[in-house]
Amino acid sequence: MAIVAAHNLRRPDAGIQRPFGVRITLKVGDPFRKLLGADWNKTHWYGSAASRKHEYSRPGDKPALKFDKVEKLHESRGL
Repeated sequence: MAIVAAHNLRRPDAGIQRPFGVRITLKVGDPFRKLLGADWNKTHWYGSAASRKHEYSRPGDKPALKFDKVEKLHESRGL
């Protein structure tokens, strides 16, 4: 599936290590699984493990997607 607004995605900067990530997947029963496939996922990488609550979320809102923390520490440690 093509990215419609690729200009809105963060471009990886050369030389900047981003060992901390978030893998986004679809929850079981999500109707988008029929379009994207049950194994669809997207991973976003960051330079820090710091996180914060999304400022536009309302109390009681729950994400429609599944977010899992991932790390690639072997690169940041020089192993």
